[in-house]
Amino acid sequence: METESKPRLADVFVGIRDPRQAKKVNHDLVELLVVAVCGVLAGADDFVEIEAWATEKLDWFRQYLRLANGVPSHDTFGRVFAAIDAEAFAAAFRRWVSGIVPALEKDDVVSIDGKTSRRSGKVGSTPLHLVSAFAAGAGLVLGQQATAEKSNEKTAIPELLATLALQGCIVTIDAMGTQPSIARAIRDRGADYILSVKDNQPTLAESMKDFFATFQGAPDKTPHSFDEVVEKDHGRLEVRRCYAFNQIDCLPAPERWPDLASFAVIASERTIKDRTTREVRFYISSLPPDAARLNRSIRQHWRIENSLHWCMDVVFGDDRMRARTDNAAHNFAVMRHFALNLLRLTPSKRKGGLKVQRLIAATSDSYRAQLLGLL
Repeated sequence: METESKPRLADVFVGIRDPRQAKKVNHDLVELLVVAVCGVLAGADDFVEIEAWATEKLDWFRQYLRLANGVPSHDTFGRVFAAIDAEAFAAAFRRWVSGIVPALEKDDVVSIDGKTSRRSGKVGSTPLHLVSAFAAGAGLVLGQQATAEKSNEKTAIPELLATLALQGCIVTIDAMGTQPSIARAIRDRGADYILSVKDNQPTLAESMKDFFATFQGAPDKTPHSFDEVVEKDHGRLEVRRCYAFNQIDCLPAPERWPDLASFAVIASERTIKDRTTREVRFYISSLPPDAARLNRSIRQHWRIENSLHWCMDVVFGDDRMRARTDNAAHNFAVMRHFALNLLRLTPSKRKGGLKVQRLIAATSDSYRAQLLGLL
């Protein structure tokens, strides 16, 4: 995936409607949003921290922004982020991403998965659950869609897919998204799908288990392709064996799944010290039964757990975020995605991960300007 130069954040935010009464506005909306994103980039995890850090950097900001009335207070940040239309803010994010990554390349894996911001819900209400599209190879968030609860992912996923340019790529989704309507939405976007099959499709899952059990009894009698990958890392040994089949007529009602061409079985074996665990997972796909291709793509899907969800919790403090008023939690989550992408788009030559890069961005004016494309 190739990236282009970063468009100015100020230009990206121009199209967002200001929800405030014009006579009561003391801070320009675009400037307020730019300051907020910079604050999160520099390590701030809530509106109080954004105000405190930005106040210390006011002279630096004024090289690029007017900030006629100084830095907004944390209360102002909170009120504005609660009032901004969540879909408009998410659409601005997608415009920004499309300006950086104009097109996905063939066979790029786009992982779709949801994450709950655990402390974002008021007492008696449901916390924010955000379904995100993640370009696994580049480590970039492509877009997100909010849903009231995890069970609603099956309605949020098609809405998210409809906003993305996916021609030629491979979309991978865990079992919650294994629905014929979602498979159709993916194919309508010109992409292929790999969908996990678990107990949410019990008849399909049971038939695949039976097929694989019969196959194991006489593997030479069933046409298939095979791929094995062995990984050793930090005392962990993992072996992933992928078996791919094109006998879709052996599955119940294969016509329900648009352009279904194959199904795969991943038999994994993980050894840590003296303990070995084994797991067998099942997938259906519109791709041909190429075990190496399927094995690689399925492995890339799980990068969304470590490279996005884990980073949101550990590096950006997502589960500790207490913004609960109206759209504040959703818009703050999108702002974290802005910051994550900025960090990933400008690899640091310094040692250390994202947490270290945020620390450097907080203290180094030149590095921060580099991240924002100001140099």
